[in-house]
Amino acid sequence: MSTIDLELMTAAMPNATLTRRERVILSNLSEDVTLEQIATKLFVTRNTVKSQVRSVYRKLGVSSRADAVAWASQAGLRQS
Repeated sequence: MSTIDLELMTAAMPNATLTRRERVILSNLSEDVTLEQIATKLFVTRNTVKSQVRSVYRKLGVSSRADAVAWASQAGLRQS
């Protein structure tokens, strides 16, 4: 994904379109963390995290964790 694509996505989908929980999930989606680890950290089930990740992907128009992490970085969201 190019920087231009990320800039267009950021402009089209500001952080306000994500719920607070979706922003928390997105900030936890580093490459070296499993959904199970995120779920344990947030005191929810893996399936809850999986559902929230799918919602984030849909809202951002991405299809991979790497693209979501790149979007978060471009949007200035900090990683947990």
